[in-house]
Amino acid sequence: MILVHGAWHGSWCWASVTPHLAARGIPSVGVNLAGHGLNGRPPFARSARPFDPAALATELSPVAGVSVRDAAEALVDRIRLAGNGEPCVVVAHSLGGVIATAAAELAPELFAHLVYLSAYVPVAASVAELAASYHSFDRVLVADPAVVGALRLDPVNPALRDEIRELFYGDVDVSAAEAAIALLSNDAPAQFAAEKVTVTRERFGAVPHSYIVCAKDNAIPEVLQRRLVRVIDAASVAATGVVTLDSSHSAFLSRPAELAGVLAEAERGGGSWSR
Repeated sequence: MILVHGAWHGSWCWASVTPHLAARGIPSVGVNLAGHGLNGRPPFARSARPFDPAALATELSPVAGVSVRDAAEALVDRIRLAGNGEPCVVVAHSLGGVIATAAAELAPELFAHLVYLSAYVPVAASVAELAASYHSFDRVLVADPAVVGALRLDPVNPALRDEIRELFYGDVDVSAAEAAIALLSNDAPAQFAAEKVTVTRERFGAVPHSYIVCAKDNAIPEVLQRRLVRVIDAASVAATGVVTLDSSHSAFLSRPAELAGVLAEAERGGGSWSR
């Protein structure tokens, strides 16, 4: 099972889920998307002293220009390597859904099942267009994406920590949420939110799909998640299986055992999932 994180996160965010999957006999690998984790670099202004917030708001991102195609091709390579060329169950969270969608169109033969965990599916519209009505990310960004080429956070800013915690980790233990915030990257490539992904029923649409709705999500509201399920259905051969968790955006931290149980069902084919 391949675990794909969302914006500003990394493979580390799945650390509480993988032991529960292992206990069920399911091997899993967390990957770092292009521009994230070990594949990313922070802006110089992040650590410059004295700290200059104006510099952070204007410095061109080291990950500016990384495209959805770049990231999707890198993800395909990781899936092929981890699965030794055999199809895998791929789980994509949040903005990671953009990259997983593009990867499934590129190499559907490597996807045994694609599970979206409160994730964006930019088929009918880009993430920026989908999120425009909800303004959930606006209040935590510290730079104009058009200027710096990235969706930029300042997670160490005390004035924003409560907002970030509410957005991503509303039902996560405070100490765990604080630890997660400390691990967040500053930048996610702006193109991940700006690009729409073109898919076909013969490739992406032929991959079995499921969607885990997080009912207490402050980042991607439930109403938008369910709209995205309909978007997947419209582009797919078969209907999308749906499971609802009473969780915030980060179910991998707040409900790791329950999430692992749901993912184990996907590994078995997701036959009991319903709307």
